Amino acid sequence: MFMEGKRPRKEFHLFFVPRKSLLCQKKLQNRGVFGSFTLIEEFKCDLFPFDNDLLSMELSGSFKEFHLENDPTCLYQVAQAIHSLQKLYGKIPKVTGKGPAANKVWELLERLNREEEDNKTTSVQSFTIEHLLLLDRSVDLLSPLVTQLTYEGLIDEIFGIKYNTVQLPARKFHDSQDSPTTMTLNEKEQIILNSGEELFGEIRDKNFNGVGPVLSKKAKVISLQFDERHGDKSVQEIKQFVARLPHMLATKQSLAKHTTIAEMIKEVTDSSSFLESLQVEQELLNCIDTDKPNTYIEDMIVQQQPLLKVLRLLCIQSLTNSGLKPKLLDYYKREIIQTYGYQNLPTILNLEKAGLLKQQQSTRKYTVLRKALRLTVEDESEITPKDISYVHSIYAPLSVRLAEQLVQPNGWQGLNDVMGLLPGPTISSVPYSHIPSSARRNSITSEDSNSEPPKLVMVFFIGGCTFAEISALRFLSQQEDLNVEFVVCTTKLINGNTFLMSLMENLESI
Repeated sequence: MFMEGKRPRKEFHLFFVPRKSLLCQKKLQNRGVFGSFTLIEEFKCDLFPFDNDLLSMELSGSFKEFHLENDPTCLYQVAQAIHSLQKLYGKIPKVTGKGPAANKVWELLERLNREEEDNKTTSVQSFTIEHLLLLDRSVDLLSPLVTQLTYEGLIDEIFGIKYNTVQLPARKFHDSQDSPTTMTLNEKEQIILNSGEELFGEIRDKNFNGVGPVLSKKAKVISLQFDERHGDKSVQEIKQFVARLPHMLATKQSLAKHTTIAEMIKEVTDSSSFLESLQVEQELLNCIDTDKPNTYIEDMIVQQQPLLKVLRLLCIQSLTNSGLKPKLLDYYKREIIQTYGYQNLPTILNLEKAGLLKQQQSTRKYTVLRKALRLTVEDESEITPKDISYVHSIYAPLSVRLAEQLVQPNGWQGLNDVMGLLPGPTISSVPYSHIPSSARRNSITSEDSNSEPPKLVMVFFIGGCTFAEISALRFLSQQEDLNVEFVVCTTKLINGNTFLMSLMENLESI
C-alpha cells in the first residue's frame, strides 16, 4: 500500500532482445541508473514466425557484419536459433551446407549440441525436421539482385514489405467521393500479407502475368454467387446462402483489394523504364555483351538516376561476367565518383570486398554454373510453370537450384565440380544417423500411412533471402515427384535494394 498523498513509485523493467549485453549493462552502471531498474532480463526470441512455412530472425546487418567486418556474432545467434528449434522438434539428423558462414554456423551448432549432450543423460530420439540446408548468401550473390517477378516479390520490389505488411496510399482503397473529406493524399493504409488470407495465399507465389487470370476468374465466380439471391429460393436455400454470405463478402473485399494492388503494380511494370531495365538485366543473365561498357548503365549515370539502381545493374553485370576487366571496372568507378560524388567511394569499396564488384578472373564461373545448373531457362510458361525459373521469368535462383538438387536421390554427389566454383567449404554431415527409422517424424502422418509422408527440409539462408526464392521453394514443395516439404528460415527478408543498402555508406553521414 502507498501512503496517502504520496505518488506511487514507478518501476522500470529492462529486457534485452535477444540477449543481455554486458557492454550495455556497464554503460548503465557508469551513468548511475543501473540500480533504478527493478528487473534486467533478456527476451530470447531468435526467430519470428512470418507464415506457416517462413521464419525470420530480422537481423538486417548479418551479411555485412560477417563478410565485411569479420564479426561472427550473428552466426552464433543463428546457431542458437537452430538449437532452440531442435529443443522443440528434436535434433536434425542430417545437415548439409555451403559457404564460410554456413560452415561456421555448423561448427557452433555442433558445439552447442555437444554441450547439451554432456549435461544430459538421454537425448531426444525422434525428430520432425529431417534435413537442414545451410546456405551462405555469399554462395549466391546474384539472385537477390535480379528483379523479382512474382506477385509478392513485385509488391516488395516496388512498395517494400516490412514485417508482413505493406503501406499503400489509402485513397486507392476507398471511394473517390470520400477521399477529400476523410483522408489526406499522403495517408497510408496498412495491408497485412500472409497465407491467412485465402486469395493472397493463392496468388502470392505466381508470376505477375498469371495473377490477372486468377483475379478475373474469382470475380466471375463471386458475381455468380451473389446473383443466386435473385432466383426463387426455398427457406433452406436462403439459410444456406445467408450462412455463406460472410465468406462471400470477405472474398469480395479481398478481391477488390488485390485488384487495386495489381493495378498499381501494372502501372510500374508497363512503364518504359521498368521494361528497359528488365531487358538489360535479362540480357546480362544470358551473357549477352557482359564484357564491355553497357550503354544503358552509362545512360543512367549520365541522367543521374538513383545510384542504387545503377549499382544494382552494375553488380549484375559484374557477377554474370565473373568479374569485370580492370580497365572496365575502373571506368565505371570513375564515372560514378565523378557523377555522384566522392562520398560514395566507401560504398564501392564495400561492394568490392563483398564480391559484388570484382576484377575478372581466369575462370568464367558464371558461364559454367549457368550451364551446369540450368540457371537460365527460355520459353517457360509463366502462367502454368514447370520450372522454378518462372519467379524471374528466365532465371532460376542458384540457391534454390542447390536445394532442388539436394532432394534428388543422389543429392550433391554429382556436383563436385560445380561446388568447387562456389565460395567456402561444403558441409555434409549425418551426426545422428544412429536414430532408428522407426523414430522418424513422430507424427500422425507417419503412422498407418500407405504412402511415404513428405520429407521436411529446412533451408536456412544466412545473410537474407528474397520472396522470389521462397516462392521457388514453395513451387518445389508442390511437386509430387519430389515428395518434400520446405520450411524457410532466414536472417532477414531482403530484395536487391535493401541488400545493397545494407552495404552502402556515405561519408557525409559519418
